[in-house]
Amino acid sequence: MRTATSSWDGIPVIKTGDDYVESLRGRDLDVYLFGDRLVEPVDHPIVRPSINALKMSYDLAIADPELATAHSDLIDAPVNRFLHIVGSPADLVAKNKMQRRMGQLTGTCFQRCAGLDTISVLHSITYDIDAKHGTHYHARYLRFMAEAQRRNIVIGAGMTDPKGDRSKRPHEQADPDLFMRVVKRDAEGLYVRGAKAHMTGGLNSHFICVMPTMNMTKDDTDYAVVGMVPLTAEGLTYIYGRQSCDMRAMEDGDIDAGNARFGGQEVLVVFDDVFIPWEHVLMDGEHEFAQEMVARFTSYHRASYVCKTGLGDVMVGAAASIARQNGADHASHIKDKLVEMTHLNETIYSSAIASSHEATQLESGIFMNDSMLANVCKHNVTRYPYEISRLAQDLAGGLMVTLPSDADFKNPKTGPLLDKYLQGRSNRPVEDRRRMLRLIENMTLGRNAVGYLTESLHGAGSPQAQRIQILRGMEVDKKIDLAERLAGIEADPKDAGE
Repeated sequence: MRTATSSWDGIPVIKTGDDYVESLRGRDLDVYLFGDRLVEPVDHPIVRPSINALKMSYDLAIADPELATAHSDLIDAPVNRFLHIVGSPADLVAKNKMQRRMGQLTGTCFQRCAGLDTISVLHSITYDIDAKHGTHYHARYLRFMAEAQRRNIVIGAGMTDPKGDRSKRPHEQADPDLFMRVVKRDAEGLYVRGAKAHMTGGLNSHFICVMPTMNMTKDDTDYAVVGMVPLTAEGLTYIYGRQSCDMRAMEDGDIDAGNARFGGQEVLVVFDDVFIPWEHVLMDGEHEFAQEMVARFTSYHRASYVCKTGLGDVMVGAAASIARQNGADHASHIKDKLVEMTHLNETIYSSAIASSHEATQLESGIFMNDSMLANVCKHNVTRYPYEISRLAQDLAGGLMVTLPSDADFKNPKTGPLLDKYLQGRSNRPVEDRRRMLRLIENMTLGRNAVGYLTESLHGAGSPQAQRIQILRGMEVDKKIDLAERLAGIEADPKDAGE
């Protein structure tokens, strides 16, 4: 007989980054990459850098507990900030500072922000559903979170459905599985079928929280489902996403990879009648809350893109380093470009921090980011990292994309020639120059350009999604009134809302 407690089987108490890595071993997951099933993903050279990036969230909690941990009232103990339920605007500001630091340390997506923002949303949404329907979701949520904090696990966010024909609602699709849906309910729980796409760090989590991807109607009731699913649940298939230049991780040496230690991860997760015990079901059919859940998630998660400022710090440093190695660092136009990169990066940071400072309290007691400023932050992120990257490539020069391979530098004939003719400043070895050029390539064209550029564009909603939210919140009639008052124009009430 299935039970809720069985969902925790095999998940240990995690204290260190090494404990985290070991917790991912031996799970016998059905994982596919390049058409082959991976027997042990933890040791695969393409997968391991993404695990290392997430491991840093555990290492940082030990190295800097003031930044990366917080006191939990649920278990009356310190917990990793990635599992903390935000209780104040100060909590949100501290979260943003931690996210920037994680970006600085990894130079890539570290795969925990969506899960953190999901648990924040669930606190208030489960409370509000209970208030309307007399359900018991909030108590279930608190019990789950208490255990999650005690074990110090990773929760992945499963929001994005494949969506199929975008002109049709979930229940109208030719294939009903293109949005996740409940296919069966019994005394023990329910069963879901479908898929979750672009799951950041999905394979590196312990639980996936499945949730609606858009607003729902009464005809979409079976699609309005939220539940916690362990990675080892029967019926799950994981298909690993391909990334630019990912095969460099398979080569000997670490130079050509650019950032060989850290990387991101996205997977397509297929659910084939996967069981969720009632104890881990946090929405089942309350379709009217789906849109508000998505809206609250975006308020949290779009401000979480402050993490890209940590990567931006790395880009500024890399551009300044290569300019110095090229002997061009004193040129005024070089300094001006570095200033512009910094200005753009800090503009992203300022909107995120402002969004957290301006947070408001919800009925459940926790705080949520200011929606307008969160959307402005994410909209900045869809643009500014591209310009920062362009300027970094400008300062790097063409050698960034014509640099011969590490194997050519190791060849006894070509190596000495390359060392001679690719020398920059005489006091810096050619290898330093190579490493920095490869890092810039990695972040602007290669594997970690996924986390710095493409994910900046499409993650947490593509640019138009932010523009829609900004339009909804811009209060243009109030602004017209301000202008007309100063201009001495008497307002016509019939104009309001036109």
